[in-house]
Amino acid sequence: MLKGILAISGQSGLYKMVAEAKNNIIVESLDTGKRMPVYSSSKVSSLEDIAIFTDEGDVSLKEIFKAIHDREAGGNCISHKSSSGELKAYFAEVLPQYDRDRVYVSDIKKVVMWYGILQKKEMLDFTEDDKNEKSSED
Repeated sequence: MLKGILAISGQSGLYKMVAEAKNNIIVESLDTGKRMPVYSSSKVSSLEDIAIFTDEGDVSLKEIFKAIHDREAGGNCISHKSSSGELKAYFAEVLPQYDRDRVYVSDIKKVVMWYGILQKKEMLDFTEDDKNEKSSED
């Protein structure tokens, strides 16, 4: 689900990788659909590789998106433009054990914003996770 979805430092929103060249990649904005080159000097992170610090270790972004999805019954979550207090309280409900010293409000805003973008584009698909849970229960 998160494979090929990228966050680019200095750019807002999320991008989908379209093609690779020798010294850059071509990405397409999920918001506008515009394509642009991203060079090797840019800091690019795949959502698949991002995790949030917790008291027990790290939790992958996919697991956090699933928790938000379950909490909201597949609907929209809180706005990333909400106040710091509201964002912290919301995130504490979604991931109670998150490390409050190492996870900043800016990180929470990004997670909430990314969830909103993916949810709006109907790119959140947890059906494979549900199948894996059911097969492990049997």
